[in-house]
Amino acid sequence: MLNNLDPAAISNTVLEWASKFLWSVDTLYQVVIFIVSAIISLVLFRLIRPHIENLFDSFNLNITAQRVANNVVRLVFHFMLLVLLFIGAQIATVEALGFENGLLVGLTKVLFAWIMIRLAVQFISNGLVRNIFASTILVVAALSIFGVLQQTTDTLNAMAFSIGDFRLSALAVIKGLMAIFALMYMATFASSFAERRILKISSLTRSSQVLIAKVVRVGLIVIALLIGITSAGIDLSLFAVFGGAIGLGIGFGLQKGISNLFSGMLLLMDRSIKPGDVIEIIDTGTFGWVNHMAARYTEIVTRDNKSFLIPNEDFITQRVVNWSHGNSLIRQKVEFGVHYDCDPHLVKKLAEEVASKPARVVEDPAPKCWLVEFGDSSLNFSLRFWIKDAEGGITNIKGEVMMALWDAFKEHDIAIPYPHREVYLHDVKPK
Repeated sequence: MLNNLDPAAISNTVLEWASKFLWSVDTLYQVVIFIVSAIISLVLFRLIRPHIENLFDSFNLNITAQRVANNVVRLVFHFMLLVLLFIGAQIATVEALGFENGLLVGLTKVLFAWIMIRLAVQFISNGLVRNIFASTILVVAALSIFGVLQQTTDTLNAMAFSIGDFRLSALAVIKGLMAIFALMYMATFASSFAERRILKISSLTRSSQVLIAKVVRVGLIVIALLIGITSAGIDLSLFAVFGGAIGLGIGFGLQKGISNLFSGMLLLMDRSIKPGDVIEIIDTGTFGWVNHMAARYTEIVTRDNKSFLIPNEDFITQRVVNWSHGNSLIRQKVEFGVHYDCDPHLVKKLAEEVASKPARVVEDPAPKCWLVEFGDSSLNFSLRFWIKDAEGGITNIKGEVMMALWDAFKEHDIAIPYPHREVYLHDVKPK
């Protein structure tokens, strides 16, 4: 139910204020001055804006400074309007004119507050968050400037409902939402700053850095959420009755999300996968290196520069090959066959020599080539060599070795057999 709220009284107050202040000759004069000032400011702003932008461009500012400069340029219009409104408010006080300037003074104060607010929130990089902060502060400032802040808060506080001893008003909801929004942004900003600092600690492993950064981020967000709720005057113990049911529903709804979150933490704690590792998911055939491990997913960058955002749970439930786990030394294998007329000793020697030429092939262990099978039409060999940089690609190094084999075989007249088929045509004599 609504307590201490009389809609009729509020309506009468608004109508009385409108008839007294809005529908008057003094207000009309002030509105005209405001419109004329806005038009003049807009024309002047459009004339000088290109020159101001060219001036800032000549400084070769970085991205952040350029963003701030662009926002400051937009405030030039407001500043010119502020100057003209101030001049108009002073002219209105001239005894020869003799009309009130209260509206102009109020608009001048609001405009000045808006300019100061916009300058103060430039440190916020996110445009949407910056505009929300600025607009919220402006509304409070405008209500205070026009002297209706107390009446507005009393009205919002009167719009409430009660459940037992618990009373929730519209004012408490607005305060809570504002506090949660501000605290959540501060928590996100602080966690990002902490994450950058943690990632610079060389004494920690990469997986430990990511794990600590995740714990700090989640902890700050939870604390900000709890502080925002309590700042609205809501007792957290009131949620005890509904906590089980709400928690159960959220648990079912966020089952995958929570599973991915804890899967990511498990991966970081047991160090089975960490940023920089080269991995392959057997079921999907995805091959690449771990570029980033977030709370919900892990980013895998493939050789063709595609980013696969794979849920952390998949690394727990599916078969994953970590090519760089524990030791970055990886053995590769190239199988080929030669004609029976060729000398297998020479083939073995040439294969081991050409496999050691590419820069990515390590010298120790040295490449080895073995005769593995007497095939139907060829002597089959297996050439094995080692690399340390699987993130540089597998197919390309195999192709480089195979091309070197081809050149060596051509140079020494070593033939690679291929299937032959003979077709016999029989003449059938008619009976």
